[in-house]
Amino acid sequence: MFCNQCEQASKGFGCDVRSVCGKAPEVADLQDMLIHTLRGLSIVAVAAAEAGVTDAAVGPFTADALFTTLTNVDFDPVSVAAKIDEAARLRDSLKARAEAAGATVPTNDPAVTYAPAPTIEGKAAQRGEFGFVSDARRDEDVQSLQQTTIFGLKGVGAYAYHARELGQEDPEVYAFMHKALAAVSDQSIDLNGWVGLTLETGKVNYRVMELLDAGNTGRYGHPKPTKVPLGHRPGKAVLISGHDLGDLEALLKATQGTGVDVYTHGEMLPTHAYPELKDTYANFFGHYGTAWQNQHKEFAAFPGAILMTTNCLMPPKDEYKDRIFTTGPVQFPDVKHLERDQYAEVVARAQELPGFTDEVAGGEVLVGFGRNTVLGVAPQVIDAVKSGAIKHFFLVGGCDGAKPGRNYYTDFVEKSPKDTIVLTLACGKFRFFDKQIGEIGGIPRLLDVGQCNDAYSAIQIAVALADAFGVGVNDLPLSMILSWYEQKAVSILLTLLWLGIKDIRLGPTLPAFITPNVLQVLVDNFDIKPIGESAEADLAAILGEEVVA
Repeated sequence: MFCNQCEQASKGFGCDVRSVCGKAPEVADLQDMLIHTLRGLSIVAVAAAEAGVTDAAVGPFTADALFTTLTNVDFDPVSVAAKIDEAARLRDSLKARAEAAGATVPTNDPAVTYAPAPTIEGKAAQRGEFGFVSDARRDEDVQSLQQTTIFGLKGVGAYAYHARELGQEDPEVYAFMHKALAAVSDQSIDLNGWVGLTLETGKVNYRVMELLDAGNTGRYGHPKPTKVPLGHRPGKAVLISGHDLGDLEALLKATQGTGVDVYTHGEMLPTHAYPELKDTYANFFGHYGTAWQNQHKEFAAFPGAILMTTNCLMPPKDEYKDRIFTTGPVQFPDVKHLERDQYAEVVARAQELPGFTDEVAGGEVLVGFGRNTVLGVAPQVIDAVKSGAIKHFFLVGGCDGAKPGRNYYTDFVEKSPKDTIVLTLACGKFRFFDKQIGEIGGIPRLLDVGQCNDAYSAIQIAVALADAFGVGVNDLPLSMILSWYEQKAVSILLTLLWLGIKDIRLGPTLPAFITPNVLQVLVDNFDIKPIGESAEADLAAILGEEVVA
């Protein structure tokens, strides 16, 4: 096996014995073979489309299969192997139809002719024959951009899954997935061509996030400022972690009237701000725990059932393995996997467990500062900037993780001057989400924009403020301090680069799949840079001060 797609890559290079995330070598190899098979399906899909032949199942399957290979999603070899077989079946069926329509389907790429072995072990072994996800025949800089594109596509696939679950999809998104995956085999695409494809991945991701935003706000309303309890109350309980609002709604419906309270974990925290969820279900109570990497301790201590949605699962511990359930793309061997119409099982398990027997206040946090809320007070914000009451905006967000160095983000927020505003989103905020850093003219200095899935909302805030001041986004008193861990973060970063956003600070380490030459391209064109050794020094550099107040 070899896996370098996340920030935890072993020794800053890649996992080659066992994945740091807990993914078994066999599963890592199967996921590479799934990408290989998707490449073949994509080559066929591109040729078929040119002949006017399509299959409505191919696009959604491609997105979902890409999501399967994202870090901390599917650890089950049976599940991944089944997707390899399905990808090959869809490929061969579409190829036959395309050729019958007169299309010429390239057959010189082994991904088009690859025949999956009949067993899981056989499929995993084929990874040695067919190689890594990118084209090993190309130079390392082209391979670096190919990997960046593929990893970005995994994030696009995840967001496309979320959006489609809410009735939002765009065939052009699927068409680009096929175009980009098929391009890996195209020897005529040089380094500059791959730079273009990589940035186009960011463009397509922007469209997908727009669709997801429309799905979330269209069904559940625009988020509004909401205080979320961090404690608990007596009663049976279910904990839901992940991202998908549709899964949360289904769980709330299943628990309604049962006496079981629903608590959020991780990136589900911002869902309390959606009025059609919070105002509809009295048992939608509070938030428990912090970010994904702390779930072993937090899940073991939770006295109820647990439902894991979308990404961010860690291999479950025995202490709670008999009361955790997975749904959607998330799977783990020997853990019960449920469809949405089966959540009554989760409720039944919660009712068997002790639940909370006491009441703990625990404080509260404020969420719900999506674009509608922030832009609703835009005149107040603009006046505060003009008067000097607000000197600078910081977007401090992204993924949290287990490796050292992430306390930088806590320090950054705590040491940010009192005349600055901090916008945050995604699970990186759990480094500082409960910090009390004050207000400016009634506006909280710490504004929770939402999940990583809500990056579109943060971008719209920046664009609207730039329009209000008559300047470009890069001319705003705004700095982006981002943390990354997995492939959703890669796709968001590519979106920011496609939008031309410059001077982004990225950490805690740079991606292992970025070569020095590719990094230099990013530095030269976008002034992207790693976070510094100290938050205080970076704040001083950004604000042009020697000493930060």
